[in-house]
Amino acid sequence: MDNILKVALAQIAPVWLDKSATLKKIEAVIVEAAKKRAELIVFGEAFLPGYPFWLALTDGAQWDLKINKEIHAHYVRNSVQIETGELNGICQLAKEHKMAIYLGMMERAKDRGGHSIYCSLVYINANGQIRSVHRKLQPTYDERLTWAPGDGHGLQVHPLKQFTVGGLNCWENWMPLPRAALYGQGENLHIAVWPGNEHNTRDITRFIARESRSYVISVSSLMRKEDFPQDTPHIDKILDKAPKELANGGSCIAGPDGEWIMEPVCHKEGLIYRDLDFNRVYEERQNFDAVGHYARPDVTKLKINRERQSTIAFED
Repeated sequence: MDNILKVALAQIAPVWLDKSATLKKIEAVIVEAAKKRAELIVFGEAFLPGYPFWLALTDGAQWDLKINKEIHAHYVRNSVQIETGELNGICQLAKEHKMAIYLGMMERAKDRGGHSIYCSLVYINANGQIRSVHRKLQPTYDERLTWAPGDGHGLQVHPLKQFTVGGLNCWENWMPLPRAALYGQGENLHIAVWPGNEHNTRDITRFIARESRSYVISVSSLMRKEDFPQDTPHIDKILDKAPKELANGGSCIAGPDGEWIMEPVCHKEGLIYRDLDFNRVYEERQNFDAVGHYARPDVTKLKINRERQSTIAFED
């Protein structure tokens, strides 16, 4: 049925800071989800190749510290350059299994010189085409020591069966104007990706659902002390201050009425499946639609710059 969408939430741990191994894990998980006939699969923020947990564990703000430079270089080396085809295998699986994908990843953006990295949320449609790459607008707190700020180019939505899907990274979900940018384009299935932890997902997931009268899927990764590969640079110093569990999951789904379809799941690794019925969106928009019958664009209106930013512009 075109109004029913089967979604898969990938609450798993990456092979931390190992691009090749994490890509293989992603591909294996996609194949697993295909066996359950999932039509959309979502991975957490910065899942490929992992979240920069070391910043809080190795005095990440200290100026000119060799440890942080070496770990950062390792991180950049294991980030993805889309233009060179590093996501081709994932795109092929999406096409083969007719499955849309939202993937949180670190992007080594060629159009920004190829040395800085961006926390990007990539949407691949069921035909295996990359339809948007949203670079996180504002890295949060210590993330700014390793991630660059993005732009509005990726504030886009996409058709998926009867749904219109869009997504944001982590604390971007707390930003009213980026949310409104997606609502105004007809979003009714909102994807919120997180590095992990229930304290992030429990409140905002239901709030966005109630505000937008949309489904909201929050997907978080897991990260435990044993998930750090032993060949990571300066692994002993990272583990010395690391808690047993750095990310406990907290993936969840709220319906268009703001009530739980699936409460946050913690401490459990694997794929989580649910069926979403689009008709519930129409039911809840009956009495409130933030960009439709309840809006006053003659009074307040949002202007969005979706130009992809670059340091250079050629006039050959």
